[in-house]
Amino acid sequence: MNLLPISRRAFYTALIFTVAILLVGAGGSAAADGKPVHLLIVAQKTGDGHPPTTHEFMGGAHVMQELLKPYKNVEVTLVNGDEPWADGPGLIDKADGIMLWVTQGAKWMQIDADRFAAIKRLSARGGSITAFHWSVGSTNADYIKGQLDLLGGTRGGTQRKYKVLEADVKRVNPRHPILNGVGDFKTYDEFYYRLDLRPEIKPLLQANIDGNDETCAWAWERPDGGRSFGWVCIHFHANWQAPEYRRVALQGVLWSLKIPIPAGGANVDLDSKTLELDGVLPPPASPESEKAAKKLKKPKI
Repeated sequence: MNLLPISRRAFYTALIFTVAILLVGAGGSAAADGKPVHLLIVAQKTGDGHPPTTHEFMGGAHVMQELLKPYKNVEVTLVNGDEPWADGPGLIDKADGIMLWVTQGAKWMQIDADRFAAIKRLSARGGSITAFHWSVGSTNADYIKGQLDLLGGTRGGTQRKYKVLEADVKRVNPRHPILNGVGDFKTYDEFYYRLDLRPEIKPLLQANIDGNDETCAWAWERPDGGRSFGWVCIHFHANWQAPEYRRVALQGVLWSLKIPIPAGGANVDLDSKTLELDGVLPPPASPESEKAAKKLKKPKI
């Protein structure tokens, strides 16, 4: 009896089975069955007291929407998250991931019990949770734990700190996929710091503020099998003009959705019109541009 063909068949059958299992684990439940991953982007339009060209959350959401267009396996829905957001829980329940561009994101997540329950259900099924700038934290420390348990990082209460300055941003984990194609860079931005961070998170970017290396971006593989990404910068809309900003933001979201990232980094080329506000490309962020913006009033939408 020739046993070799049978052994080969068994070997290749086992190999195919193993590869299939690995692909399912790497791709997440939504991608594994061939269906596109549904990402819900929630952005607020109303001003929060900041001058034009800052806290342009809907503008930032549109930039992310454009960056994600080439990814046919990602289905994006962009919605206005201003209160009241009655249809929010239903939208979250249909999503595989949520991206936040809101004011006081920790409070926004928890202020409505049904909304918070829906976000926790998203987490429990291994969904993606990402948040940018003031979507991280709140003025009230009561909301720290709720966001910390879902995002991996937050800030709140009187101990929260922020500072607008030019800083050298350093990579902490250069080999992390989110940082593919990203080098260290210098930027002028508003940094939130002295964050509350879960011990399991992986710091990605840090800046030296007040003599300490402060984490400003992180990744977290949650115990429920999902992934979270937070980045506390992007106060100035002008910073979207920097390729490293677009790459970190895009790759943070792709990683959270369990979508592979090219070793050399994702393509982040965009038409400059996508980065405009009311048809104007904001000047590079600087003390001078910030002073000019403060003399203007942001229109109420």
